[in-house]
Amino acid sequence: MKFSTLTLIALFVCMIMSNQKMNAQTQKIGYVDTEVILKQLPEAQEADKKLKEVATKFQDTLVAMQKDLSEKLEQYKKQESMMTVDAKKKEEDMLKNIQQSMLQYQEEKFGNTGEIRKMQESFLTPIRDRILLTIKEVSKDEKFNFILDKVNPALLYADDKFDLTFKVLDKIRRNSK
Repeated sequence: MKFSTLTLIALFVCMIMSNQKMNAQTQKIGYVDTEVILKQLPEAQEADKKLKEVATKFQDTLVAMQKDLSEKLEQYKKQESMMTVDAKKKEEDMLKNIQQSMLQYQEEKFGNTGEIRKMQESFLTPIRDRILLTIKEVSKDEKFNFILDKVNPALLYADDKFDLTFKVLDKIRRNSK
C-alpha cells in the first residue's frame, strides 16, 4: 500500500508530537507557500517571461510545420488518383518523414528532457536554492523544527536533532546479523 508524501509527513509529525520523550519540549511546525513566493520574486517573474517567449517561438515553429504538413497532405489527396503506385509510395514516405520530424522537434523542445525543461531548471534552480536557504535561516531564527510546503507535499526543512536516519540504519544492521 502506498502512502502519499503528505500522509507520510503528517504521520511523521504526529509521531514526533506524540513521543513521550518530547513532552517537555514544544515543537514548532510551520509552512510556506512556495508558489506565492515564486510569483512575488522579480527574478522568477523574469525567468517565467523568458520561458514563455522561447516557448512561443518554438510553438510558432511547430504550427508552421503543421501547416506545411497539412498543405502537402491536401496536395497529395488532390493528386493521389492520378499518381502511379511508386509516386504514391514516395509521397507517403515524404509525408511520414515530415510528420516524424515534427514529432521529433516537439519532443526536443517540449518533452520531459527538452529545451524548455532544461531552461526552466537552469532559471529556477538558483531561485529555489535561494528560497530554501532563506527558509532554513528563518526556521532557525524563529526556532521552527519543521517547515512544510503548502502547495507541494514536501518537507522543506527539518531540525537535524530529529534525524533518525543513522539510528534506523544501525538497528537494521544489528537485526540483520
